[in-house]
Amino acid sequence: MESAPGENRVAATPDTVKKFISFGCSVVVERGAGFAAGFVDGAFSTIGAELVNPGDSQAWGQADLLLCVQQPSAAALARLRPGALVVGLLAPYANSSLAATLQSGSLSAMALELLPRISRAQSADALSSQANIAGYKAVLLAAAALDRYFPMLMTAAGTVQPARVVVLGAGVAGLQAVATARRLGAVVYVSDIRPAVKEQVESLGARFIDPPEMEDKPAESGGYAKQASEAFLTAQRQQLSDQLAEADVAICTAQVPGRKAPRLISEDMLDRMRPGAVVVDLAVAQGGNCADTRPGETIDRKGVQLIGASDLPCSVPNHASALYARNLVALLEPVFKDGQLSLNIEDELISGCLISQDGVIRHNEVLSAGGSN
Repeated sequence: MESAPGENRVAATPDTVKKFISFGCSVVVERGAGFAAGFVDGAFSTIGAELVNPGDSQAWGQADLLLCVQQPSAAALARLRPGALVVGLLAPYANSSLAATLQSGSLSAMALELLPRISRAQSADALSSQANIAGYKAVLLAAAALDRYFPMLMTAAGTVQPARVVVLGAGVAGLQAVATARRLGAVVYVSDIRPAVKEQVESLGARFIDPPEMEDKPAESGGYAKQASEAFLTAQRQQLSDQLAEADVAICTAQVPGRKAPRLISEDMLDRMRPGAVVVDLAVAQGGNCADTRPGETIDRKGVQLIGASDLPCSVPNHASALYARNLVALLEPVFKDGQLSLNIEDELISGCLISQDGVIRHNEVLSAGGSN
């Protein structure tokens, strides 16, 4: 059962438990683990899972594999036997405390954040499945907070013009935000440091804001946007200022794994936005793309609503859990041999996200306090 505050997702559903049983595994589920996501205990027990009380020491001590959404506490991980494998969104970047816990318990661990961006990994890509949900929900939050309609409406009292939405970042969350805003009838503009995403943006019916002409244009590294230079970001902010002055909604999605989110919307730019406009910052937990946003809070700043939208997938727990659980099955199915775990570290899919093997840290540059952050 997840212990992080506000975490409503669960790492296994009845459908994926059935899959693990077909691999030859015995599956134990803590009572109530799936309740907040709409999966009752009886649905697990009916298909062959054993139910135990949360934190059952015997069940944890006998486990070969622990599936989780977020990183369990050090006390919880201490219940596992040496050699057990932990798989989840473990927040590995600059997480020296996790490294110490894995070392002291001689534990293996796979962090889904480090899954390589290769075609074979797409079905296991939990970051993308959850970002998709975040992009969708961000637009719904904006529409609920906005003082205007999203679509154009022609009424007896006159025509209502469509909302103007600016999406910052055309990754998975950004593209889903574009698609959702377009379905609601908004006019959408997209800003991204990578010119290569223009075709994807325009295929969804949005308008791409061409990035500034500079020699050191950022591109991609391993499927993620690379960190842009400060000079480039300054030029981009200047370009965005006029767009935001006319916007009703801004959806901020720009993030670089393991680094602080780039600050794209300054206080001066917010000052130009009209009262009643809305900013939804999906990068708020990484420092925020927008000035003055705070995780989990909505702030009225001179009439502009700033929504610090952290952990949005937790607000859609049923589908978020179903997708996440399928990601885990896709990742782990190849490592099961007759019900036994067999980690092939020559496989780049496994090697890329295996941060610890029997307590031996494999990604020191990521986990160390002086690492990627």
